[in-house]
Order: sequence, then structure tokens, then C-alpha cells
Amino acid sequence: MSGYHHGMRTQVAIIGAGPSGLLLSHLLDAEGIEAVVVESRSEEYVTSRIRAGVLESAVVDLLRQVGLGERLSRQGLEHGGIYLQWPGERHHIDFVDLIGRGVWIYGQTELQKDLVATRRCAGQPIDYEVSDTAVHDIDTDHPSVTYIDRDGHLRRIDADVVVGCDGFYGPSREAIPGLRSWERTYPFAWLGVLANVAPSTDELIYAWHPDGFAMHSMRSLEVSRLYLQVDPDDDIANWSDDRIWECLARRLGHGEGDWRLTPGLITEKSILPMRSHVSSPLRHGRLFLAGDAGHIVPPTGAKGLNLAIADVALLAPAIAMLLCKGDGALASSYSDTALRRVWRCTHFSWWMTTMLHRYGDDFDAELQLSQLRWVTTSEAGARGLAENYAGLPLDLP
Repeated sequence: MSGYHHGMRTQVAIIGAGPSGLLLSHLLDAEGIEAVVVESRSEEYVTSRIRAGVLESAVVDLLRQVGLGERLSRQGLEHGGIYLQWPGERHHIDFVDLIGRGVWIYGQTELQKDLVATRRCAGQPIDYEVSDTAVHDIDTDHPSVTYIDRDGHLRRIDADVVVGCDGFYGPSREAIPGLRSWERTYPFAWLGVLANVAPSTDELIYAWHPDGFAMHSMRSLEVSRLYLQVDPDDDIANWSDDRIWECLARRLGHGEGDWRLTPGLITEKSILPMRSHVSSPLRHGRLFLAGDAGHIVPPTGAKGLNLAIADVALLAPAIAMLLCKGDGALASSYSDTALRRVWRCTHFSWWMTTMLHRYGDDFDAELQLSQLRWVTTSEAGARGLAENYAGLPLDLP
């Protein structure tokens, strides 16, 4: 592959500088393994994109163990459960009482800042705004990654392992021959808004309503994150701030009992498609997939970021065993081990999504309400929700 006038050698080439790519780089660094990260977007774009905000308890434990818990512990919000509601009823599912653990609210943007700062302090390179990234020779012990950097130079990274943390549309998925996929596209979307207003609730609210699902979550004590179920073909231009607040108030039950929704300045709004997607295998030769490159879940169950972190928590020791000890057992089992947790979380996300979003006919609506009544009145039902939402072990057997 001559003609690449900038080449480098490293142990692990990571494609994608989101949370999974940077956390993997951090975990490998702790094992004494060198890694280089390349990213097609700018640092500003990756750091500022609004994504997930709920971290499972095991994920928080991991972040603390590897030195990434200081700001999280200081600025994150620990939550002991969620509210499930439908018109006339609101029920608190207390995770701590049921299973002894809860979740943390800490925006992906904040975790991304922590990871970038940590990688910068460690002197680990991140090459942003690259293009034409391609993966080569993954069936050998010497794979490589080629790309064009932001200055237009052709570059090549020779590595022992390549990891694709580059999302659904990245080049890593395309490099795996015979990749099998399963997908479910949902007939609704989320209109998500970020608002500079103190949350109107002490716990996340998941609301079933005849007009469609609504959710009240938060990013901090001063910033709220709220969602409305909309048609996937809807146009964001159809949604004025006043209309958004009016629909949120109606679906969330403003005025029922003592509860009031407090409106505020909306700083960001977008329409998010809803789908489930799982690919297999997550490894071919010396190429591994992690995060959205291997699986996507609807955000209802708050599993996307947590799954990505679980992937790299499994992958880092597997790569360390492979490169440092010549033992490929964990690397060989990585895909099967990761996919057991992926499918469990995919099912939970599908279950939460289909229970709470209004679709189908009135028969479907009555089934949803029946399921909500069961979850909120049965300890077994509530415990199952709590166990899955607060998070299963990262290495689910």
C-alpha cells in the first residue's frame, strides 16, 4: 500500500472517538497497550452532541474504578427509581427498595469531556476530521487502517488489532464479510428537547397517554431533557416551543394532584428515529466491533451508552490477553459474550418501547394499560423492570 506518506505503528487502531472508542483507549492504556484513535467528525461536534444521560450502577462502578468518577460523583444525580404513569395514575418504581441499586444521571456530553481530558493528559493521539477511512488485512495478524487527515495527507496505521467504534454508518461494519443483521423499525419517533429549566420532577417520568408517549428526564439540576412521541415523518418546523410545552403538559398530567410542569427556554430540539438493530458477529479476525457499530436500541430503556461501555469493558481485557500473553480465548469469545447482554438489553428496550408508545388500535392500547397495571402492582413485575433498567452485570453470563 505504497503512496501513504505518513505512516505509524501502534498496537490498537480505534476508529471512532465517541465514548466507547475513548474509554477503550483509556482501559488499554491502563494495561500498557498503545492505541491511536481516528474520528471523522470534529472534536467540537463529538463533544457537544446530545445523546444519552442515564448510567447503570455497574457502569458507574467501572468508571470510578478506572479514574473517571470524580466529576460524575460531584455533578451527577443519583436516582433511586422512575415514575410510570397514565391518565389518572402515577406510580413510583423504587429500584433501591426492590434490588438495592439505582442509576445515575450524567449526560454523555459530560462523560465525553472527561474522556477527552483524560486521553489528552495521557498524551494519547486522537486524529479528528479524517475521511475515506478504510480497514485492511483483518484476516492477518497485521491489520491496518488508512485515511485522509484534515490536512489532506494520506495516512496509514499499522496495528495488531483494529476496533470499530464508528457507529452504524462507519467503515468497520462493511469490512466484516457475511455480517448478519436483525432489525425492527418502530412506527413512531421521539421529538427531543433540551431546556434551560430546573426539572419538574425528582425522578424520570415515563408517561403513556392516548395522544402518545411523553418523558421527563434531566441532565442536571438546571437542565431538563424531555421527549414527545411523534410521527417519524413529522417536520421539526411544525413544533413551536409553545406547542411542545402544551403537549408535554397534557401528556405528563400537568395539574393532576400537586404536580406541575415548569416550562423554560428550549435550547435544542430534534426528531429521533426509533429502531432496534443487532449485528453478528462482533469480531472477524483482528477486527472487533463495539457500541453502535454492532447494535442500536431505542432510547426508551436507556441502554445505548451503557451497552457501548459494557462492550469495551469486555473487549479491553480480551485484547490485553491476546497481545500481552498470546492468549486468544477472551478475544474468541468476545462476540458471543457481548451479544448475550446486547440481546437482553434489546429485549428490554423493545418491551419498554412497546408498552409505553401509543400505536395500533384500541385493543393494543388496552393491552398496554394492562401491562402497566401489572408492572406497578406486582412486585415481580416491578423487580424485573428495576433489575433491567438499573443494569445487569457487565459480563452477563
